[in-house]
Amino acid sequence: MQMSYSAQLAAKETKVRDALTRIGGLDLSDVSVAPILGMDDPCRYRNKEQVPVGTDASGNPVFGFFAEHTHRIVPMPEYDCLLGDAGNAAILKAVRSWLLQYSVPVYSEETHTGLIRHVLMRTAGSGETLVCLVCAREKVPHLDALVQALLNLGVASVCLNVQPKPDNVILGPHTEILSGSGRITDTIGKLSFSVSPNSFFQVNRTQTEKLYAKALEFADLHGGETVWDLYCGIGTISLFLAQKAAKVYGVEIIPQAVADARENARLNGLTNAEFFVGEAEKKVPEFYEKKHPGNASGGTDEAGTEDQALTPDVMVVDPPRKGCDRQLLDTMVRMSPKRIVYVSCDPATLARDLKILTGSGYRLTDVQPVDMFPETMSVECVTRLQKDS
Repeated sequence: MQMSYSAQLAAKETKVRDALTRIGGLDLSDVSVAPILGMDDPCRYRNKEQVPVGTDASGNPVFGFFAEHTHRIVPMPEYDCLLGDAGNAAILKAVRSWLLQYSVPVYSEETHTGLIRHVLMRTAGSGETLVCLVCAREKVPHLDALVQALLNLGVASVCLNVQPKPDNVILGPHTEILSGSGRITDTIGKLSFSVSPNSFFQVNRTQTEKLYAKALEFADLHGGETVWDLYCGIGTISLFLAQKAAKVYGVEIIPQAVADARENARLNGLTNAEFFVGEAEKKVPEFYEKKHPGNASGGTDEAGTEDQALTPDVMVVDPPRKGCDRQLLDTMVRMSPKRIVYVSCDPATLARDLKILTGSGYRLTDVQPVDMFPETMSVECVTRLQKDS
């Protein structure tokens, strides 16, 4: 944040190029490495904030974010993060007033006592807002007063999430809806998505449209293609692809995300996208071995997936920071798609995986860095690989 925005963009471009050449050993002389896609305004872009709650030396509630490599909360001036939605400050002030008025105890990470741990806020492009209070236990006093205060601010939905474990995972497995539907509807391009407190949904709507448009461009679909989307989450990229493909198969490890993906397909009237649960690292190799024409088994599996999916035209991967498992990369190569679109949030693991793919019959043709997270060191990339003829 001490750098001008233009300097941040230049640094991120250099970071991508350095990783691809140094870690990946790639020759970029014949690769189209496009200038990074930045933002006109690099503030107020986050549609989701997860704000830790603690206490100061006097025992008063404090809202802020953890100092790097610590659990010490750095308070936000006026309860406002300049990367988040401007309306979140009023929500945090309302929560603080409720804590003080009713002496509701804040959770202590040292003693594992108290109740209130985080305040999660999600805001749709329409302004529709969801607030989720993360607590150590299910029974919280005077919740009705807090819900009413939030509704008075125009909040559409209020939830209570219970996280009893003394670890770093923010959300627990149980969420109770206190008011509203427990969801908001957000849009990316022409598509609508139902988003809950637990949903994985890109936090920068503006840049996500650019990133997905580039992924769709690199997929080069003309209406008759079969596509796999691995690590598909709630189906955001899958449904973008389904607008132009004959069939899209999405794989995601989180059952609730797959349920959301199916609901989002229904919400958008798309019937050519099919989703199933499993680790991409295991599910795709298992599926391939089961359905390979050389095996005795064949036909259709329990999800209705046909053998034509064994030879997809395009495979899209959007893995977590750790990148793709080697077994998954090997199976992708065996399935031999014409194109692979690799969306990455970490240039180092991207470079490592591209080294494997380019050594296995694929040629890197395009690299597009995207600044999804201004004022941070993170940078996303969309890359295209073509199968050598």
